[in-house]
Amino acid sequence: MAEDLVINKTATKPQQYESLIPQIEGLLSGETDFVANMANVSAALKEQFNWFWVGFYLVKGEELVLAPFQGPVACTRIKKGRGVCGSSWAEAKTLIVPDVDVFPGHIACASASRSEIVLPLIKDGEVIGVLDVDSEFLNHFDITDQFYLEQVIKLLLNN
Repeated sequence: MAEDLVINKTATKPQQYESLIPQIEGLLSGETDFVANMANVSAALKEQFNWFWVGFYLVKGEELVLAPFQGPVACTRIKKGRGVCGSSWAEAKTLIVPDVDVFPGHIACASASRSEIVLPLIKDGEVIGVLDVDSEFLNHFDITDQFYLEQVIKLLLNN
């Protein structure tokens, strides 16, 4: 397990991900506790990219329930189909929202959040949770983020 991350904020976005993903793999290696692994993934992503908020929600019955995260306090429970997280869960697909203020039904857990990407955690064909990332900047996320964050989720789910 790595104790420190090598952070390079001057590299291109793909280069930052390509540097970080093997380090995340090292953090997860040998650790079987899912909560601990979600915590370290959140921390690693926050440290590298300094996003406003990054973390997980897990499916519990008909709600997403807050799990490990980095950032300001957050909504604790989200109904299926509500907001970006609930919609990603209901649709079982990644949602990239350039401006959260124009997303129908957006849940404003923090008024400083301006754009968002939410990726479902799919295990054995079922959505078990989501990875939610918020930025205080408009149009902050793109398909590059989707591509690499999906790789991070695969590492997390296959550990």
